[in-house]
Amino acid sequence: MIFAFLTSSIIDLNNEILSAPEKAVGLSFKLLGSMAFWGGVLRVAEKSGLVAKIAQIFRPLLKRLFVGVDENGEAFGAIVMNITANLMGLGNAATPLGIKAICELSKEQSSKGTATRSMVAFVVINTASIQLIPTTVATLRASHGSMAPMEILPACLVSAACALTVGLTLVFLLDRLFVGKGRGL
Repeated sequence: MIFAFLTSSIIDLNNEILSAPEKAVGLSFKLLGSMAFWGGVLRVAEKSGLVAKIAQIFRPLLKRLFVGVDENGEAFGAIVMNITANLMGLGNAATPLGIKAICELSKEQSSKGTATRSMVAFVVINTASIQLIPTTVATLRASHGSMAPMEILPACLVSAACALTVGLTLVFLLDRLFVGKGRGL
């Protein structure tokens, strides 16, 4: 407002203030539509057994990452669903699954207020969020006129893979340094 006053562009500021709510509501509906669509796709994938098949693909890798977690337990199922949702670019759908996974890991591993290695590894994986379909970013890019909204995919994959590699490397290194000496991660 101060800049608008100093540059004599108060009228432009007023016009933007009046039009911004309409733009915000329009963008919200576009994001809501995208989230509803992809959330429905994830639900169909879950009901059709596709998520179970994806879980089978990831099971050998996840068993190594989450040593001591019951493969048939609630925690492992929530972890698989969270990772699947993130792969599909459904961060909003993945959040409740991530919370459930942490709660179930806490129960299963009797963590008593301390994060276990499995919990920390899960948070790193969840935060790195490797997305095969970056739906939210693509929706935002499309809503702002991008002719190729999925063009961002290579950059998303490279940055997420780097974050995941560094994060998991640190989890395992810190686990060996501190847990091996009787201290928690």
